[in-house]
Amino acid sequence: MEKNSGFFEKAFRLKAHKTTTRTEIIAGFTTFMTMAYILVVNPAILSDAGMDFMKVFTATALASIIATLVMGLVANLPFALAPGMGLNAFFTYTVVLGMGKSPEFALTAVFLEGLIFILLTFLNVREAIINSIPENIKKAISVGIGLFIAFIGLANAGIIVADPSTLVTLGDVTSGGALLAVIGLIIAGVLLAFNVRGALFIGILATTAIGIPMGITELPKQVVQMPAAPYFFHFSMQDIFSFDMVVVLFVFLFVDMFDTVGTLIGVSTKAGMLTEDGKVPNAKKALFADAVGTTVGAILGTSTVTTYVESASGVAEGGRTGLTAVTTAALFFVALFLSPIFIMIPGAATAPALILVGLFMMSPVKEIDFFDFTEAIPAFLTIVMMPLAYSISEGIVFGILSYAVLKLATNRYKEVHPLTWLIALFFVLKLIVA
Repeated sequence: MEKNSGFFEKAFRLKAHKTTTRTEIIAGFTTFMTMAYILVVNPAILSDAGMDFMKVFTATALASIIATLVMGLVANLPFALAPGMGLNAFFTYTVVLGMGKSPEFALTAVFLEGLIFILLTFLNVREAIINSIPENIKKAISVGIGLFIAFIGLANAGIIVADPSTLVTLGDVTSGGALLAVIGLIIAGVLLAFNVRGALFIGILATTAIGIPMGITELPKQVVQMPAAPYFFHFSMQDIFSFDMVVVLFVFLFVDMFDTVGTLIGVSTKAGMLTEDGKVPNAKKALFADAVGTTVGAILGTSTVTTYVESASGVAEGGRTGLTAVTTAALFFVALFLSPIFIMIPGAATAPALILVGLFMMSPVKEIDFFDFTEAIPAFLTIVMMPLAYSISEGIVFGILSYAVLKLATNRYKEVHPLTWLIALFFVLKLIVA
């Protein structure tokens, strides 16, 4: 193993985590490249709510930088954060367009969510929730997230497309982005087979380059572009005590809490980072990073910030410490000024990395107890519902509820953690309200 830098060793304890500076930096690059799409997708979605694209672009980058730095420097974990997919869609298409609320109303809900999460984090409520989740479901979460990530990659590339009869079907893989993604998948797969370090990152770069003559990768007309000023305290405080605010806030709280919990557990499980008693290391600090990111993001003008499942791509490259997160945050900062370069990377180039990360995250399935059906059925529902419902949190809902019901029905209720019962009750109320 290469010699580690003294500064980085002291800051991130690289030797204790059996990693190196080079490995961590490559992992950070890989994580960034697989989630850089959010710099374009998030502003595009929020612009449908009437918000300015470039203002939201700046807010997206800044919120990601701040939250990811907290994750790296405070929690010393290799996870990156950014405005969450699904949460931004709820922000725009449900709250603003569906309910007829203003963007200020939605941002106020996100801001309140962040403040509540900071409070819950200091009270150890969110950490206790993580620790109460059964071991088999923790392993299932990792597998489910893997399938979910692979599905996102396949859909982004156009390999899997919508179909009115069968919901999804195979796209045209002989041309366009789907063909480029297949080429990228082969390149990355060959590199992995030869144990090339940074295989996913190299694959993204190579696929982006191949996309130029194919007419998929569009070269930017300029390299440097100064960032636009973000929104600042774009809130509607007079609506804080309205019933609609309570409903919207509840949904934001629910989805963000269990998406984050699911991601932390799933990626930590895959990385072998869970403690001997099955806990996520520095979970409280990790959840604090998520809460700070959401609060700051709302102030700057973007939707809920959450821990990204794409962090698994960096973990797959060997990232084990906060140096991976700090590297990712640094690249988000660079993206603020070199946005045309980062925006040009097509989804077809990052799709192969997401698909292969899905493969990497499947391995914990071998450790799930499939012989005890009160354990196997909840684990299976957790796995299968994540990609099919297109939601990490919904997978956890089905897993926890079925676990509680089966243990109760088989007179094994004493095996259920008391907090798990409360979570199950919360999920029932959520389903009723929804």
